[in-house]
Amino acid sequence: MDKRQSVWKFIPLGTVLGCAVLIAMAFYPSLHIFLVFVALLIIGYTMIKYLVMIGDAEERIKALKAPEKQVKVQPEGPSFQEVLRAVPDPVMIVSGHEPDDIAARRVIFANAAAQIVFHLRADGGPLVGAIRVPEVLECVDEALFGGISGSVDFETSGGARDQFWRAFSSPLPMENVTDGQRLALLVIRDETDARRMERMRADFLANASHELRTPLASITGFIETLRGPAKDDEKARDKFLTIMSAQADRMGRLIQDLLSLSRIEMSEHVPPSGEADLVSAVKDVTDSLSLIAQQKHVRLHVDAPRPGLYPIIGDRDQILQVVQNLVDNALKYAPGESQVSISVCFDVPLPQVTSLSDKQAAKLVLLRPDRNVHDHYARITVRDEGPGIKREFLPRLAERFYRVEGQKSGDRLGTGLGLAIVKHIINRHRGGLVVESQGPVSANHDDILERDGKVAAIAQPTPRTFTAFSAYFPQMRAFGDAPTPRLVASETAVGLKDAG
Repeated sequence: MDKRQSVWKFIPLGTVLGCAVLIAMAFYPSLHIFLVFVALLIIGYTMIKYLVMIGDAEERIKALKAPEKQVKVQPEGPSFQEVLRAVPDPVMIVSGHEPDDIAARRVIFANAAAQIVFHLRADGGPLVGAIRVPEVLECVDEALFGGISGSVDFETSGGARDQFWRAFSSPLPMENVTDGQRLALLVIRDETDARRMERMRADFLANASHELRTPLASITGFIETLRGPAKDDEKARDKFLTIMSAQADRMGRLIQDLLSLSRIEMSEHVPPSGEADLVSAVKDVTDSLSLIAQQKHVRLHVDAPRPGLYPIIGDRDQILQVVQNLVDNALKYAPGESQVSISVCFDVPLPQVTSLSDKQAAKLVLLRPDRNVHDHYARITVRDEGPGIKREFLPRLAERFYRVEGQKSGDRLGTGLGLAIVKHIINRHRGGLVVESQGPVSANHDDILERDGKVAAIAQPTPRTFTAFSAYFPQMRAFGDAPTPRLVASETAVGLKDAG
């Protein structure tokens, strides 16, 4: 059936009909004179149809024998390079000639993201000058000279701002290669947020399970005591309920601080771009802590310009949290009838960040600002007249849950996360954190006086102990040395008082 169908496809329908007419005319003698004319007409028609079919068949054969043409599609509008420049991930095209010549690997195209992240020029540059990770260079070589697509994970270290990346490489085809040049596409994706989420979950579970175990065990023990021996003891019940309430409050503060620290760490690699008023944050904090300072008989002394004059680069809520934690920490260790001093100044150059304000005090830079990023900084210093901190304890002050040995924070128990939160916030703002402390000192060999064969100690004045934390936030510009009205205030029972 299929074969007959294929044959009938090549017989014109007009020819079949013409033959049928000729056969019918043969039965009528009166039509015999037209048989020749009809036969010639059918033959002519059939020849024309076959010539047309042969022409179509030749064209199809030529089309099948012709080589396939590669048609490159170019969309209307922007070019492919412009599209690659708009991709948010770093994209580079790398060229190479010889497998052994590593220095000859060059970036011949880099989009805007690659230029910013890897400090490349618009016309590219050496690949080893932009990326010095051996795993990434090996992955690119496999794409250039092995024709193998692959990916590799790597990390760029920058203090607490470590970033995690994944590099994808793939070979690119080259037409009419004469000098042995090969091309490869290198795409790099920032996976810092995903890694930080994983680390945040692990740290939160570890820290929460460790720190919540003690207050939870204490509350459980008191509940069992109240159900048993102290069931009918009203005095013991009131005492235990008070302790349980304090432990529950501590657990609530601990969970809140852990969540706050986790949120800060998630966005730590992205610096803020808005503006904030540091002096206004100081005023809000002193207003909120005035009652606590009054209860401890501690004066809050503020020396700062008036609010609204000098904006800085920062997130206002996080800057408010930094000031809150520093002042709250000072109030914990400040003795009664003492003073907590809060000073704010602007246009501090970078070299002064590491300078020592008190030559007898111990000083440590807990967080150093990035060089060649900002030229001027705003500084807030919170100083208390507490017992001071020994030099060997200074490096661990910003660690989670660390408390200085032998020091107590009075009745206001902390979570041990306040300074860690401060450090991570300042780190996100690309600022600095410095601690200075003067503790009690004893006489040394320089304080010994020998006279008339007798040895006696030189009477030295007792140094005043203190601890001062200085936080540095970047400024968009220098404000100059023009005199401005300052807010010099003391926190008393009636609140802030402006002076001159």
